[in-house]
Amino acid sequence: MHTHLIVSAVAALGIVTSLAPAHAQQGQMSFFVTSAGPGDGANLGGIEGADRHCQQLAEAAGAVGKTWRAYLSTQGAGAVNARDRIGDGPWVNAKGEVIAADLAALHGENNLTKQTALTEKGEVVKGRGDSPNMHDILTGSQPDGTAFAEGEDRTCGNWSKNGQGAAMVGHSDRTGLNDSAEAKSWNSSHPSRGPDGGCSQADLQSTGGNGFFYCFAAE
Repeated sequence: MHTHLIVSAVAALGIVTSLAPAHAQQGQMSFFVTSAGPGDGANLGGIEGADRHCQQLAEAAGAVGKTWRAYLSTQGAGAVNARDRIGDGPWVNAKGEVIAADLAALHGENNLTKQTALTEKGEVVKGRGDSPNMHDILTGSQPDGTAFAEGEDRTCGNWSKNGQGAAMVGHSDRTGLNDSAEAKSWNSSHPSRGPDGGCSQADLQSTGGNGFFYCFAAE
């Protein structure tokens, strides 16, 4: 009986020890792709609602004590650039891998791939060739991380619409229909579109997305 208890205690300790490194890495995490969107297409409750979603997912994963921001731009009066919201870097994923040292690297030669653009849970996002493909990530941004000019909608009404409109998306797996820069862009590949007008959950899913977006620790 005594021996059995010792063996059980050692086994339990082994389980805790095996989990500790992963938990510690997620505590240091400063970048992730959301494992789920709010569920209402590109209506994220505005940019503030998207920030809250990032904060909630990060804290649930153990990355506490940080200010999380969604990598999203807005258009029109008081337009916001996604690149201006996320701090200065460096940023690491849930496995402790550096995805970019600073803003210049993030918008240049970064380390974002299907294997490194992980969710807050450390999971790979399904991409081209997977079923279903979910690699379309909402950004509303140009390749340099800045906002689009006012006019043609690229933010689904500044993240408040789930019907008519469009949102610029990037490919988290850096893969598309061809070898063009747009197809391989993590933040500016193509606008959303679909039978409901471009901004609904069904619209986002129809072009290879699921309403996910990037989250960065700004502080």
